[in-house]
Amino acid sequence: MDGTPIFNQVRNNLPGVTILGFAGVLNSTSKVVTAAMSRGLSMADGVREAQALGIAEADASYDLEGWDSAAKAAALANVLMGARVTPQQVDRRGIQGFTTEQIVSYAAGGETVLLVSRGELVGGLVHLSVAPEVVKKTDLLATAQGTSNLLLLHTDLMGTMGTLSVNPGVQQTAYGVFADLVDIARSV
Repeated sequence: MDGTPIFNQVRNNLPGVTILGFAGVLNSTSKVVTAAMSRGLSMADGVREAQALGIAEADASYDLEGWDSAAKAAALANVLMGARVTPQQVDRRGIQGFTTEQIVSYAAGGETVLLVSRGELVGGLVHLSVAPEVVKKTDLLATAQGTSNLLLLHTDLMGTMGTLSVNPGVQQTAYGVFADLVDIARSV
């Protein structure tokens, strides 16, 4: 989440809480691309917008095909839910199959397409997926606009809690790394 210290937040602020699952919009590039497409632009135009913002992976197909989101979902599941998974084990579909016409049609109907990462603890196993979802623009997941990211944690004792990173940049990413290093140093 562009440096949001989510692992530290859970470890340090939710003692005794079990993470049962999560849902999040964790890839800014896919959001920028679908927003551009909702304005009638092509997917390639949307990728160029993301590149101009400096947020696209060097190979934007990693964003569009959901690999970036799968890596984040696996990391969240491994750290927060005790899973032992790799990004290759995440059920993954990207946004590359959508056309501008489809996205424009959804937008006209008050909907948007989001690449949503989900994790769920079922029968002692963690199931992970990354897939495009068509949601109402009023859906909580759709409220994270631009480069903002949103992660909802489903817990046993605290219900569902959310973390929103509003238009993060390099400074926020650097702080997240710093916070993780401080946490590691404290635990040594």
